[in-house]
Amino acid sequence: MTDTKGSMVAPLSKYKLVFLGDQSVGKTSIINRFMFDTFDGKDHPTVGIDFISKTLYYEDRTIRLQLWDTAGQERFRSLIPSYIRDSAVAVVCYDVEVKQSFESVVKWIEDVRLERGNDVIIFLVANKIDLENRVISTEQGATLAKEQDAHFIEVSAKLGSNVELLFKQIAATLPGTETSQMVNSVVNHPTQPNNIILDDPQNQNQEKKDGKSCC
Repeated sequence: MTDTKGSMVAPLSKYKLVFLGDQSVGKTSIINRFMFDTFDGKDHPTVGIDFISKTLYYEDRTIRLQLWDTAGQERFRSLIPSYIRDSAVAVVCYDVEVKQSFESVVKWIEDVRLERGNDVIIFLVANKIDLENRVISTEQGATLAKEQDAHFIEVSAKLGSNVELLFKQIAATLPGTETSQMVNSVVNHPTQPNNIILDDPQNQNQEKKDGKSCC
């Protein structure tokens, strides 16, 4: 592809990310922290499916992430398979203070595998690591992720800890952008800079307007 002056322009790659997990594990909070660097702290359950998108600039590529935030309530469970079906990445979240949310992870991953087989990247995300009364250890999360052939990371949407790192790791593992050396570098040296740049924050309001939701 070339622009009007004849120079090469990298094509825009679009990837669908679906966020899964029980109610109140913080899926929406993780997305809002990444998109707008904000944290509400109030419990506003997602109704149905919310959609929002964001652009990343990765090396010589422009990547559009389409983030689909799903409801954790059982009554919306029947809606979710259709949104998993064409996803590139499934982000399965749990609350480190709620054992049931961790125990539900396997079922969520089974739902993903049923729809996408092995044609999907799975990230297991432990949220709310800022809280003191955690009942699920880092070792338990890492072990389960290994058993399920998933990537693993712990975050705090409230403090913003590792949220940007999560999306950097996702970008580095997307089809066509796989760079195992970079992924290993980020995991072992979380403060090390890389070549992923987020789009201008001033564009975020427009991004939000581009989003869609359904009940």
